[in-house]
Amino acid sequence: MKKYEIVKEHKDFDDVLHTGSCKKCLYVYIYNKDNNLSISRFGIAAGKKIGNAVTRNKMKRRYRMIINNNKNLFKKGKDYIIIVKGSAVNASYEQLNKDIVKSLSE
Repeated sequence: MKKYEIVKEHKDFDDVLHTGSCKKCLYVYIYNKDNNLSISRFGIAAGKKIGNAVTRNKMKRRYRMIINNNKNLFKKGKDYIIIVKGSAVNASYEQLNKDIVKSLSE
């Protein structure tokens, strides 16, 4: 992901979480909301329940790679927030990728 494709500000993050729509997947929650821009932006959150900092950063790296490989599935002009569930820690990269692809293609 490029720097301009990241939801950085706390108010933008909260706005998507509180007023956006949500999809529940096996390993993540995906929130999205229109952003009135020509690009889509992404934010990834992994709470302390996931594990220590090494584990949380590993999960965020995996989801960044999944987003980069599947950008064509995400609609332009939306903000996406991906909240990682605890069950994602034990899943393989292929399982995580299939979960995202399946949920976005619905």
